[in-house]
Amino acid sequence: MAGKRKQRRGFGRVRKLPSGRYQVRYPGPDGVLRPADRTFATVTDADLWLSRKRIEIEDGQWLDPAEGKTTVRDWGARWLAAVSPQLKHKTQASYRSLMTSQINPALGDRELSSLRPITVTEWVGSMKTKGLSASRIRQAYRVLSQLMRSAVDNGLIAQTPCRGVRLPRMPETEPHILTPAEASSLVRHADKPHDLLIALLAFGGLRIGEAFALRRMDVDLAGRLVLVDENLAEANGKLVFDTPKSHQKRVLRIAPSLAKRLGAHLAGLGPGDDVLLFANSKGGPLRYNQWRKACFDPAVKAAGLTDVTPHDLRASHGTWVADKFGVMTAARRLGHSNASVTTRHYARPVDGRDAQVADASDGWLNGHDDDPGARKGHAAPAEPDEGVS
Repeated sequence: MAGKRKQRRGFGRVRKLPSGRYQVRYPGPDGVLRPADRTFATVTDADLWLSRKRIEIEDGQWLDPAEGKTTVRDWGARWLAAVSPQLKHKTQASYRSLMTSQINPALGDRELSSLRPITVTEWVGSMKTKGLSASRIRQAYRVLSQLMRSAVDNGLIAQTPCRGVRLPRMPETEPHILTPAEASSLVRHADKPHDLLIALLAFGGLRIGEAFALRRMDVDLAGRLVLVDENLAEANGKLVFDTPKSHQKRVLRIAPSLAKRLGAHLAGLGPGDDVLLFANSKGGPLRYNQWRKACFDPAVKAAGLTDVTPHDLRASHGTWVADKFGVMTAARRLGHSNASVTTRHYARPVDGRDAQVADASDGWLNGHDDDPGARKGHAAPAEPDEGVS
């Protein structure tokens, strides 16, 4: 009977153990016999398991169990080396720091196949217990999620354990939206040439790193254009020039008065197309913390303002433009590939607008519109950059 059963089976081998249970071995796609991950109470159970394993192999769904024994540390190192060339320097440094400080100490020695959603949930909870911020925890989870997703894509594990995990909520912080008059006052109270830099943040919507990276070659005074194609970032204490965030290079038109002031500043710069528009006393790139403490914060205080950051100027610009010219125009000005980013992070309600809408709706209710400049239906807005400072 044993011989007949073996002949009928046709795939794999079943052996009765001294304990009375049955051990199974099956050939993988490479022909190598591998043991099942458990023993079986009956021959029928063993045969059923073999049948399912054969279908799994024939359907291309089989995973080599040995691959899943790769540790999180080893796969993380391989994954990071593979993706690093596509990442910005600052992002590389951040990922490496998170791997070293949060992922490897807790999970690095674990086999990929041993991780479960509960494992990840416990890890997230431990970071919260240690007092890590919601932002830091979410960043660490995002890195782990990416490397586990890569393990799935490369056939090491069947599914990622980073699923159904509740993450701490980010505190909801609203940017300080200045009025144009407040921003102009801030510019007037800043020392030169930092007044011009602040004006580019407030009336051009540049990121601080983009403004720090501007060079003479990026300015077309005749066309009142500024090319934003570089960003200065700090990674592990080192300053690195890279592409703008999300790699969104753009050409920005600036106001005539701002172009005039920029022209006067260019005239006083040293020679060379690649000379930085804004530099430290030695001609090198600015560092954010030093610049803010020495130049920006004193101007904020002198202007009678409080709780204003350089990023608030970009958020203010986005709000002004979205309010007057629409979110799509603001997205283009700010260098966003998706207008939802503009809406979520930058465009904020302007005080008094709700009352104006209520007054205007009275005219709409009575069948007339007193605002001849209102846009009709889905008509396209005016040329985005013209007239927007």
